[in-house]
Amino acid sequence: MNGADATGPRTTEPAAAPRTTEPATGPRTAAEAEPASRALPGRKAPAGDEGTGFGARLTAPLMMGSLLNPLNTTMISTALVSIGHDFSIGAAKTAWLISVLYLASAVAQPVLGKLADSLGPRRVFLAGLVVVVASGVVGTWAPGFGWLIVSRLLLGIGTSAAYPAAMAVLRDESGRLGRPTPRPVLARLSFAALGSAAVGPTLGGALVMLVGWRGIFAVNIPVALAALVATLLWIPADPPRGRPADGSLPRPDVDPLGIGLFSAALTVLVFFLLDLAHPQWWLLAPFAVLGALLVRWQLRAPRPFIDLRTLAGNGALSRTYLRHGLSYLLIYCVMYGFTQWLEEVRGFSSGQTGLLMLPMSVAALVCSLLGARTKGVRGPLVLACLLLGAGAGTLAFLTGDTPLGVLLLAGACFGVPQGLIGTSNQAAVQAFSPAASIGSAAGLQRTAQYIGAITASSLIALAYGQAATDAGLHLMALVAAVLAVLLIVLTVTDRALRTATP
Repeated sequence: MNGADATGPRTTEPAAAPRTTEPATGPRTAAEAEPASRALPGRKAPAGDEGTGFGARLTAPLMMGSLLNPLNTTMISTALVSIGHDFSIGAAKTAWLISVLYLASAVAQPVLGKLADSLGPRRVFLAGLVVVVASGVVGTWAPGFGWLIVSRLLLGIGTSAAYPAAMAVLRDESGRLGRPTPRPVLARLSFAALGSAAVGPTLGGALVMLVGWRGIFAVNIPVALAALVATLLWIPADPPRGRPADGSLPRPDVDPLGIGLFSAALTVLVFFLLDLAHPQWWLLAPFAVLGALLVRWQLRAPRPFIDLRTLAGNGALSRTYLRHGLSYLLIYCVMYGFTQWLEEVRGFSSGQTGLLMLPMSVAALVCSLLGARTKGVRGPLVLACLLLGAGAGTLAFLTGDTPLGVLLLAGACFGVPQGLIGTSNQAAVQAFSPAASIGSAAGLQRTAQYIGAITASSLIALAYGQAATDAGLHLMALVAAVLAVLLIVLTVTDRALRTATP
């Protein structure tokens, strides 16, 4: 989510692009400057795909790995109440299970994207899967709530490797074959991420009902192991990337100080947001200091973690990140807030809540496929924003006596935008970012998404406190309506979207 992925070939970069061809997250290395049409030496095609490239064996492990992060962002939504009851904690505490994964992912996605660009995507992909297996073991046998926090932290780091590494694998295959990644391949990767995020609440409800909330953590183990084996068998070794003369791995193109400042600033902000009912205003001072130091360093660093100058020059890409983050702030408010309301106010079980979210899941799945086949980006985004506004209006009138059919309609109103927004914004990222740094650009897109999700979990904690209520749901609906209007304005007025095509 889970998660949104690419849906089509790149377009010509618009006039709003930066003056140079540097990636949005740092200067290009010599290896990155290779033209896409130039075959990479020492590269073997996946078994069975020598004639065509981009075959099922190449894409299958990429899809399995890429579904883990968005799946886990939504699957836990139907387990929060059960976890809270077992450990005698309220919604404000269980919200940390949401925030810690997003915090880890927000930092790890661009970092691991850079490592995939410099060290090789296959290596990074495999390392991430190993961490996912470890997180599943910790969460399944966690003796206390603190261990669940550790499990989700590891899960956020491990799953963050998959999406940017997958995009880099496809980029390398494009270089080997001398042609762009086919649209159906990108659509399949998009479907895996969006589909897993969409079915997460339903799958999570089923697991909680059948085996308990620990099944939410245990399910990651077999999926990650299957992806790991498939990667070893079917994804070819990473092509040479400017190795030193001694044969060692190339030096990672990362900015440790920038990463540290970004992580610290984001962590302080999360601590402030998670207790908005009793705001700790003093936290804003260290956040401001860390933010100022981060900006100062990123403007001076030779290889910055986030290239602020390039982002400022590439307005189309920057606006895409902003739009994506705001969209998922709204979507995750509903994803988590609505499911908790269904369980605690309407009295549905985790399994029943998962079934009630099924129309939302189906609508997101169908629309992710439709969004992957549209010729433009602006139209689907405008439609999605309008539906988000309609869904927010529906939530504002829900009560404990609302008929079941209206509840199903409310969920579906948010499923359609989820599918359209994910595919369309990823298409925009591909259109507006340099191909050689797609791993880094894709990681930053996910960072924007997770910052929105962190804010969503904070709003839920403020609105609900210890338990979900009608008043809390209506407060979130009001916030969602304001965000929907803002998204409509941002989308309609963005001229660059008129020329971007998936």
